[in-house]
Amino acid sequence: MKIDRLRRRREKRASHGRIGLGRVILMALLVLGTVLGVALATSYQSVTADLPDIDEMQPVGLGQNSRIYDRNGKILGYIAGVTNRTEIPLARIPVDLREATVAIEDKRFYEHGGVDWVRIVGAAVRNAMDSGGLRQGGSTITMQLVKNLYDPDAPRDFSQKIREAHLAQEVERRFTKDQILAKYLNGVFYGQNSVGVQAASLTYFDKPVWAINLPQAALLAGLPQAPSAYNPFVNPKDATTRRNVVLQEMADQGHITQAEADEAKASDLLLKRGRTYERKREGYFFDYVRQELIDRYGEQRVQNGGLAVRTTIDPRLQRAAEQAIAGNLGQEGDPAAAVVLIDARTGYIRAMATSREYGKDSQFNYAAQARRQPGSTFKTFVLTRAIADGINPYSTVYDSRPIDINDPRWGPIQVATYSNSYRGAVPISQATLASDNTVYIQMTLDVGPERVVDIAKKMGVQSDLPVVPSIGLGSGEVTPLEMAAAYAPLANGGFRVKPIAMTDLGTGIPKGDLATPKRTRVFQDGVAYEVTRILRDNVTSGTGGAANIAPNVAGKTGTTDDYTDAWFVGYTPRYVCAVWVGYPNDDGVRRSMTSVHGITVAGGTFPAQIWGDFMKIAAKGDDGLEFPLPNNPVEWSAFSSDFTESAGSYMVSSAKSTSTAKTTKTDTRPGTTTNVPRPAPTTGPTTITPAPAPAPAPAPAPAPAPAPAPAPAPAPAPAPAPAPDPAPAPAPPPTPTTP
Repeated sequence: MKIDRLRRRREKRASHGRIGLGRVILMALLVLGTVLGVALATSYQSVTADLPDIDEMQPVGLGQNSRIYDRNGKILGYIAGVTNRTEIPLARIPVDLREATVAIEDKRFYEHGGVDWVRIVGAAVRNAMDSGGLRQGGSTITMQLVKNLYDPDAPRDFSQKIREAHLAQEVERRFTKDQILAKYLNGVFYGQNSVGVQAASLTYFDKPVWAINLPQAALLAGLPQAPSAYNPFVNPKDATTRRNVVLQEMADQGHITQAEADEAKASDLLLKRGRTYERKREGYFFDYVRQELIDRYGEQRVQNGGLAVRTTIDPRLQRAAEQAIAGNLGQEGDPAAAVVLIDARTGYIRAMATSREYGKDSQFNYAAQARRQPGSTFKTFVLTRAIADGINPYSTVYDSRPIDINDPRWGPIQVATYSNSYRGAVPISQATLASDNTVYIQMTLDVGPERVVDIAKKMGVQSDLPVVPSIGLGSGEVTPLEMAAAYAPLANGGFRVKPIAMTDLGTGIPKGDLATPKRTRVFQDGVAYEVTRILRDNVTSGTGGAANIAPNVAGKTGTTDDYTDAWFVGYTPRYVCAVWVGYPNDDGVRRSMTSVHGITVAGGTFPAQIWGDFMKIAAKGDDGLEFPLPNNPVEWSAFSSDFTESAGSYMVSSAKSTSTAKTTKTDTRPGTTTNVPRPAPTTGPTTITPAPAPAPAPAPAPAPAPAPAPAPAPAPAPAPAPAPDPAPAPAPPPTPTTP
């Protein structure tokens, strides 16, 4: 018994010792906790004391890709940025993806007030015990949102965690849980340049996020923790493991059944690399709009501003333009071609097509970027200048003959026709139908090359133009878009219109006068009417016969020296369309089109044919439209020039001539004599050589009747066949600029 008593005493003393030690440890922990709590509170107070109210903080602009649409609202493509992002409402995000995100990122999301202290402590313990592998994070979804929106570049230290915790609680007081989750899902990085679930879904699955299934939702939910490590395109095995962890968490938390989780785990990754942010429809027009946006609003705003740009392009007319090109020049080795269609009243661009496949052959837009010589299509500006000056094209007669002069200002000028056949005395109207270079070089000298350039600029040409006599024959370089715009005043009664490609930028974004037609009167409607009369005859009786698809069509052909470029620019009361055909000169070599499908290409061949095929569709239903009679008819003036008064200045090699231009005394309308002053003499030779003989042109219809006049001078008989319109080489020759 004595032994038992001794044992009981020892056990009692040991028990008292253990209780004492436990009390000591507990007291130590309490003291340590108190110290840590005080330190934490002090740190929290110190870190947050100077933090501004969250309402005063400017969130980082995550931005999103701008989109470009056709006139009907169908998307043409996204403008690429540094990252891809398309914001969508929470209602469009599948419940599976929302639940998967909460399950793997923040399972107490709907319970805490922005900070999950239990998770923070647990993460700290696990990180202390595990020296390798991924570090455990204690950040909630709200804290991650704060980091992404307000301090993405801050150092990852204890003070920053306190800042995030404080701001997260502020966010929770201002937004609902659904609003916070929507902001997170639209703003977190998923890898592959994708920010937000919509961009991620389009990138990994090539489908919108609302169309994904459970395994795909779990895959996306697992990416934000380590987008590179779990990238399914690069590390499919790790991505599968991570996806299955997410699925199991969903099952453990009751979002799905275990059977559903197991079935989803057995699924493939179901990847399909998406090109949504890379694909473009109408690539050339898309790039034209993109550049115009950048020029207007700056690259940063365009790439990340989330613009929803409605354009003027008509997909039906765009297809028709492409088909017209392919139907005429669709064989391998054929020249390139470009078509531009604009609304003559508004300037809206309805079609912009080229023969080159975008991205495969080139990204160079021949319709808007290629500056090529326009040939005789530029004679229209000489004609317009003359008529605006009151020169009567029906009664003003020039001599069609070889020109070989030594002009006091321009020096030697030599011009001939390709066939060396000449018509003698011929009115301007008939010379236009024959596209007579010798008459038009004289007209250019009479009205002044600088004034031809001036009116071309006022009508819509923007390229730099040489002020030389050959400018009237097309020695400058212009784009098809410029030529379409510059012919618009002839179709709309005398108003220059600026080409317009965009009409809207999206909801809530000021568009200003973006879609408002920019109309500036260049000349009276009577001038447009008289030029149109002659250009209508040019289609019915002159070089543009292949474009004669309706009675209300007017236009002009153009062919450059050596047949390197061929054009047709024509219009109806509604539309203006410019067509260019020529070989690319990427290597700086200009190639002649002397054997394409067995013929020599001039403006009246493929360009006019493409124009006609296209406009049969574009102008369908417009047969009843007519060019209106003018409210301000042209008042013709008796015209004479210095050349007429000094006939001896012309050194004619093979024709006897006494004057350059003569106007009959019986003009159709009264007016005063107009003498165009000659500029001060300068030097500089101009030599214009004829082009080789083109393919035979069809015989012309009878010449149009002259404008009514009391007693008009009889017009000379036309030549047997109007020449196509070869134009001269420039003086001096231009440096090719087209790739």
